[in-house]
Amino acid sequence: MAASNINRVIITGNLTSDPELRSLPSGTSVCKLRVACNTRRKDGASGEWVDKPNYFDVTVWGAQGENCARYLAKGRGVAIDGRLEWREWETQEGGKRQSIEIIADAVQFLGGGRDESGGGFTPRSDVPVDTSDFAGATAPAGGGSGPVPDDDIPF
Repeated sequence: MAASNINRVIITGNLTSDPELRSLPSGTSVCKLRVACNTRRKDGASGEWVDKPNYFDVTVWGAQGENCARYLAKGRGVAIDGRLEWREWETQEGGKRQSIEIIADAVQFLGGGRDESGGGFTPRSDVPVDTSDFAGATAPAGGGSGPVPDDDIPF
């Protein structure tokens, strides 16, 4: 029996720098983000809880990357859903380097925009909502609002 492999990452944090957008020769856009996520730990010496930051490199492809570059800035909160990817390369001096980055499948913009002030947490999406999904269902013909007979239930 083969085991299933799962490579899934979900993080929330704040950008440590402005997004960097570039285009490949093929025309595909790629945006690089650096996200800081705090982990709370108890300091052994003082017994106080302290925040320890963890930093993650995130790559966002295509139109979603273009939106990140357009609407995000240093300090902005984001939620990232993606997968880990390990890379290895050799430097010009012959040294070996490796890194692990997050390849984003979805980026959720958190908090206020660049021109908004104030503190509260306001979750927002970078994708407009299609409100047609929430249209009310029409009533069945004949105005049948009574209970559905067990024979009509499909399971």
